Amino acid sequence: MTVKATLGSRFALVQGVLPINPSQVPHEIIAGLTLAALAIPEVMGYTKISGTPVITGLYTILIPTTLFAIFGSSRHLVVGADSATAAILAAGLVGLATTGSSQYVALASVLAIMAAGFVLLARVLRLGFMADFLSRSVLVGFLTGVGIQVALGEIAGMLGLPGNGHGTLGKIWSDFRQISQTNPYAAVIALCVLAVTVGAKKVSKKIPGSLIAVVGAIAFSRALDLGKHVHVLGTVPSGLPHIGLPQVTWQWDLMAKLAPTAFSMFVVILAQSAATSRAYAARYNERFSENTDLVGLGLANIGAGLSGTFVVNGSPTKTQMVDSAGGRTQLSLLVTAAVVLMVLLFLTAPLAYMPEAVLSAIVFLVGVDLTDLEGMHKVWIERRSEFWVALITAGAVVFVGVEQGILLAIVLSLIDHTRRGYAPKNSVLVPGETGGWRPHPWASKAQAAPGLIIYHFTHSMYYANAQRLSEEIMHLANTANPPLRWLCIDASAVDDVDFSAAETIRSLHGVLKDRGIRLVIAHVLRDVEAESRYRMLELFGEDAFYDTVGGVVKDYQNQE
Repeated sequence: MTVKATLGSRFALVQGVLPINPSQVPHEIIAGLTLAALAIPEVMGYTKISGTPVITGLYTILIPTTLFAIFGSSRHLVVGADSATAAILAAGLVGLATTGSSQYVALASVLAIMAAGFVLLARVLRLGFMADFLSRSVLVGFLTGVGIQVALGEIAGMLGLPGNGHGTLGKIWSDFRQISQTNPYAAVIALCVLAVTVGAKKVSKKIPGSLIAVVGAIAFSRALDLGKHVHVLGTVPSGLPHIGLPQVTWQWDLMAKLAPTAFSMFVVILAQSAATSRAYAARYNERFSENTDLVGLGLANIGAGLSGTFVVNGSPTKTQMVDSAGGRTQLSLLVTAAVVLMVLLFLTAPLAYMPEAVLSAIVFLVGVDLTDLEGMHKVWIERRSEFWVALITAGAVVFVGVEQGILLAIVLSLIDHTRRGYAPKNSVLVPGETGGWRPHPWASKAQAAPGLIIYHFTHSMYYANAQRLSEEIMHLANTANPPLRWLCIDASAVDDVDFSAAETIRSLHGVLKDRGIRLVIAHVLRDVEAESRYRMLELFGEDAFYDTVGGVVKDYQNQE
């Protein structure tokens, strides 16, 4: 225990690794090997989504993964290639460079560095809380849309069709027109990969079905010379990635073109990584720092940009892979990086025989896994309004684009939040039969005592809901029976009062006073009360503010 504490405090940079429990090390090694077996074919598939060479997929789980393990704080989050950010990348580079070209790869690396810049800026400004602004329901819709787009985009590759067309609808129409050109060899290969991968998962999620399918396909392709019948990857370079700045002309106009795409990636990185880290930290009752993770994610993406690959992100699927295999620290990720290093140095030659239909099938399954119909159904059951927001987000991703979809997701999340604040479900309080206070809908006009209404406002008071506050209070004052003598605002749920709302309250005080109705306020939070610029203390008087609703009723009854 002493050794753990000493190591953990002395090596703050490797918070995700230390302290190390010696008895856990074998489990970490097994988890690292398992992740390598499952993730290597998966990240190669992600290169089809991003439009970059296959080797760049392996690069994403070398330097970037190691950097996050050293600089991040989460002991569980796995950082690597991700289908959502890969799809945003491909959408953002349309028309800027030929897919798969050296210029395209350089621009992909620039985007990784720019996304890192946004992430590190968020750390400097302590904006880790921004992850909370992309609601879970919207994230489900966004990832479902990405999954549908990714899966449909791989149909041509699995059938060996030439494929073309822009956007999801264009690709589907192109596939339909070219269906007579289906390559039977490619279709059979894709079907076998699907069967092996899905079948292995049905038996046990720990069986690397996709790796078995990849190795088997390579062996059969080499033995049967399938390259004569289907497209294969061809020569895949071996060795370590070249370290250096991307070879592009660094100009402001280029940065301006790439900035929206980089920002979209940043939003997904922020929301998805924080949500995953938070979930696993809660599962194991551990602490993690969102701001420290931002440093790790920023440096991981700088590492990606400097090593010639594309943006990386916290991956929920890979994190679950490691957790299911028994991994509990970032040591598992360091083992995975070591395995990838061996593959890069000694095992890239056999990849040349891999049919492209294999990767298309793997990516198709990635898309299917991302399509969270169960999550969408759960949102539908629990919150219909959020379901429609999630569905609109998914539709925007599929029919308009991934980049536009994530920006729409941000806007819809904020609109949904604002809508709830704009129309809070306020109530009036009446004494309960067994003590305490019972809320009733404000429109019931129930009185706490004859001539006294306690109006409970359930949100911050700000410019958007100030009019509703005024309308509801005036309606209560105008229609109360018996007529009101006192009206109390219960402010226990009010954590902020902006200038517009304060002006509204001051105006209400004057109008009610002219009608002989005294306006008092209960349960004002101290930090709200301390904002003397609103001058409510001077206007209302000290005796108009009560610590409890019970105190209001007592004083009211004493003055009758």
